[in-house]
Amino acid sequence: MSITAAKQFWFVVGSQHLYGEEALAEVKAHAQTMTDALNNSGVLPYPLVLQDLAVTADKITSIMKEVNYRDEVAGVITWMHTFSPAKMWIRGTKMLQKPLLHLATQFNESIPWATIDMDFMNLNQAAHGDREYGFINARLKKQNKVVVGYWERPEVQQQVADWMDVAVAYNESFNIKVARFGDNMRNVGVTEGDKVEAQIQFGWTVDYYGIGDLVQYVNAVTEQEIDELMAEYANLYAFEYGTNSKEAWEASVRIQASYEIALKRFMDEKGYNAFTSNFEDLHGMKQLPGLAVQRLMAQGYGFAGEGDWKTAALDRLMKVMSHNQNTGFMEDYTYEMAIGQEAILQSHMLEVDPSLASNQPKIIVSPLGIGGKEDPARLVFDGKAGDGVVVSMVDLGTHYKLLINEVTAFEPTAPAPNLPVARVLWTVKPNFQDGVKAWIENGGGHHTVVSLNLTTDQIVTYAKLVNLDYVVIK
Repeated sequence: MSITAAKQFWFVVGSQHLYGEEALAEVKAHAQTMTDALNNSGVLPYPLVLQDLAVTADKITSIMKEVNYRDEVAGVITWMHTFSPAKMWIRGTKMLQKPLLHLATQFNESIPWATIDMDFMNLNQAAHGDREYGFINARLKKQNKVVVGYWERPEVQQQVADWMDVAVAYNESFNIKVARFGDNMRNVGVTEGDKVEAQIQFGWTVDYYGIGDLVQYVNAVTEQEIDELMAEYANLYAFEYGTNSKEAWEASVRIQASYEIALKRFMDEKGYNAFTSNFEDLHGMKQLPGLAVQRLMAQGYGFAGEGDWKTAALDRLMKVMSHNQNTGFMEDYTYEMAIGQEAILQSHMLEVDPSLASNQPKIIVSPLGIGGKEDPARLVFDGKAGDGVVVSMVDLGTHYKLLINEVTAFEPTAPAPNLPVARVLWTVKPNFQDGVKAWIENGGGHHTVVSLNLTTDQIVTYAKLVNLDYVVIK
């Protein structure tokens, strides 16, 4: 599925009429040069579109109104080329309902000491303008991002790019729709949550469907559709029959193919981009969806098991933020506690996201051990190495809280020939004892979303945009 529709960001440059039309023409020329260079840098994931100079309160207000109205505009980047009186910005900034980044930079990298005069000083007042503009955003309690540095430097451009991804995810958050097939796993506390508050605060819509609603779609899948998908599997994955006959193996995999087709069709027709399943709710189905779920996660759908709609929505959000790269649903399973080798093994009963695979996944068919259904097919692989973040959304009754733990994933070195599920290993920061203790003390769930592409700063930026309490463990 498409991760998100085409987006753009508006570049709004602050100045005023005090300096005359000649100066404003130069400001506009500088702004156009910057816009073109940033768009051609290859760093920004979305295009910048330069707007008319922000030189009056009416102009600023008009721009911000249009930003709110235009769905393709994901946010605003402002630059104070000169001194732009802050009171001009009040109404427009208060009206702005999309993310805002203040780029504290200037057109020239260095001061031209041999030629500098008052004309230059008046034209290039970014240091002056940044303070005035920053004050009004602080006064308005605007949760804007501030990026400081010379605009041509790659590290500054990367900070802008990272914020763009967060801003797009923030907008997409209001379009997240979770289909729950069945209810939460019985007697489990952490997967519960206030759906109304989640829709108010994050924009997430969560709807329940009985498993029979999905079974109708499964029964409508044709053999030809399954054949076509089986051919796709053959091109992407290794087939491992194990102790199964080829015929029994293929029969199991074909069931998962029918589930994939049915789930995708159901969600696409009804506008859902995330979903949950529950091994306790499978009436009318022969298997728990495993391979089917993994395939859909790889395509960008959010998911979590046992009816955990909060994590499914968070998974979709972080997939948008990361462009669906190295990001997926995860569950803490078991500890490695040997001295100097402390780590946590991450997996799930079936549904580990193949976007995290370091090797070619193989399809196996093996007993599940719970649920009382037929042996389901699933993808088995080892997880990638890299630094990243693991995130959990918890409902504490009075408020939601986001837990963010920095981790270092590593590829397993020991084989696990009897483990019939994918595995991901990581160490937590600052160390095993303190990291695990802090997670538990703060009520972190066992269902999480991990990303080896996103940073703590990006997750915190989103949390601030939605006024979400958060804890960083690093």
